[in-house]
Amino acid sequence: MTDDNDNKNTELPMSASEVTAGTKIVRRAANQKPSRVVADICVVGSGAAGMSAAIEGARAGRKVVLVDSLPALGGQAVNSIIGTFCGLFSNGSDGYQFTHGIADDLLGDLGAQENALFYRRGPHTTVVYYDEVALGRWVEKAMLAAGVTVIVGAVMRNVRVAGRRVTGIDLSTRYGDVEVEANGFVDASGDAALVWQAGFACREPDDGPIYGTQMLIVENIDESKVPSREELPARMREKAGDYGLLRREGLSFVIPGRGVAAMNMTHVETPLEPLEASRKGIEGKDQADRAFAFLRNEFPACFGKARIRAYGLPGIRQTRWIVGRQQLSVDDVRAGTKFEDAIGRTAWPIELHDHGSGHHWHIFDKDHVHYVPFGSLTPQEAENIVAAGRCIDADKAALSSVRVMGPCMAMGAAAAHALDLAGSGSVHQIDIDALKWRVRDNLERTD
Repeated sequence: MTDDNDNKNTELPMSASEVTAGTKIVRRAANQKPSRVVADICVVGSGAAGMSAAIEGARAGRKVVLVDSLPALGGQAVNSIIGTFCGLFSNGSDGYQFTHGIADDLLGDLGAQENALFYRRGPHTTVVYYDEVALGRWVEKAMLAAGVTVIVGAVMRNVRVAGRRVTGIDLSTRYGDVEVEANGFVDASGDAALVWQAGFACREPDDGPIYGTQMLIVENIDESKVPSREELPARMREKAGDYGLLRREGLSFVIPGRGVAAMNMTHVETPLEPLEASRKGIEGKDQADRAFAFLRNEFPACFGKARIRAYGLPGIRQTRWIVGRQQLSVDDVRAGTKFEDAIGRTAWPIELHDHGSGHHWHIFDKDHVHYVPFGSLTPQEAENIVAAGRCIDADKAALSSVRVMGPCMAMGAAAAHALDLAGSGSVHQIDIDALKWRVRDNLERTD
């Protein structure tokens, strides 16, 4: 019971002058002009590739604007709760780091925070688990520190093209329209949205979808009882059908000491048609709910008292990509072809999710390295666009091995430096040796 006298004693006297209750009537002007931003480099998409491009471009002294359709930065790395940095290290249990630049800053800063990073060094691949909240704040702070102009919640309505050059993009936000003009553009949208809307040629898979994933964050687990990497998929192969699950294998990512797990257990179609994309996104959450029921029932010691803390946005692997001056092939990946215009490297397996029940997983040996050529980042038909991330030109099997975050960061860095070298000229005519010198750590370092 509360004493009324106590309430009275805690209330502060307030004079009429301290309170305002006024309003005014406003109306959208019929001729309201859009906001206008002029930059050297415009980066579309703020995931691993886009954040790298924006920061590296700003560090090179360029005025950079970063655009994302979501209301928050970080792309899928943050908002789809991917939870793992893949492809950053060479194979083996003592692998060296492939990609540097912002990767060094990111790993250093998150590594200094309690329970924000965890390295899982396996006999083949090294994967770094991360806290998506910590990563999201790192991206935001890094953009402020670099002086990048950020426009979030911005959807491209139109791309302005003059011949083989993009001159600007028209954006819509909930607060009004924005026009962006720039000398050069980075398409780090994931779906080649900039190249597509500009009317330049793109590729799509010709024989069915590449499945995405609906990630889950599950809390209140018993970390000592987490099923092994062999036990979980084995049980899914046996029992997944009983729960109506499409996928027959799955993974859990646990950073020790947090009592939470990121669960990768679903296969969801990720179409580019707007109505179907919306419907499949909801169906993905239904799949995730069934996966959670599977976990609680089949592994009660670990998940019996667990609850779902968060659903990520749909995790998308491969949808649409550019037609570049060169297409990276799966034969190039398997052979470890070192191209004359290589700008990044990885040893990540071929990880092709082209069937609902599972995926192709082809690992490489300890000494294997494969490379990303600059020609795969440059659309044939455009002079001032560089793609970075999962929308570069590769066949679908090759793309499945280079679309992960390690090489995506390397691509973003290369895209920014290429546009810096090109200035108002063509990215097809830059000094490749100068570009390779700038990104040499991502090609040569083995420490």
